[in-house]
Amino acid sequence: MTDKNSVETTFEKGLFASRWLMAPMYLGLAVTLAMLTVIFVKELVYYLPQVLELSAEKMILVALTLIDLTLAANLLLIVMFSGYESFVSKFDFDAGADKPGWMGKVDFGGLKMKLIASIVAISGIHLLKRFMEISDLDKATTFGETEMFWLVVIHLTFVVSGVLMALMDWLQARSYK
Repeated sequence: MTDKNSVETTFEKGLFASRWLMAPMYLGLAVTLAMLTVIFVKELVYYLPQVLELSAEKMILVALTLIDLTLAANLLLIVMFSGYESFVSKFDFDAGADKPGWMGKVDFGGLKMKLIASIVAISGIHLLKRFMEISDLDKATTFGETEMFWLVVIHLTFVVSGVLMALMDWLQARSYK
């Protein structure tokens, strides 16, 4: 009986240690965050010299692009920090006042909701950018009705998915009471 327990214990310890296989993935997300930062700076440097010549509509499109990149970066941070803390290991250092308020408090359900909310926001900004481009006849003809239809359908699918996920979490929480 002791032999079975030691095999089982060794197996369970190995299985538990396998969570560290996720660590390189979180490191890859940090590299992706750096890549997004490069793209953000590239966009900013590109449009900065043109700021006096930009129309209000074009400036809004530039701002939406930068917001879009920022939301994607926020999403990466949330997934990196919450995922690492939930599935690999707690952070072992004291970040003091710099520690985000949600860090260490977001469980898997909260992570799902933050993820879908970010996706809906990013999709909404992308859709808004396309709507604003309709006034540009060249882009309106290259980006036709069918594409706009599918952008709206995809965005609504994200919204409905988010609402259904929130409803499922709410129902699950009520079942534990």
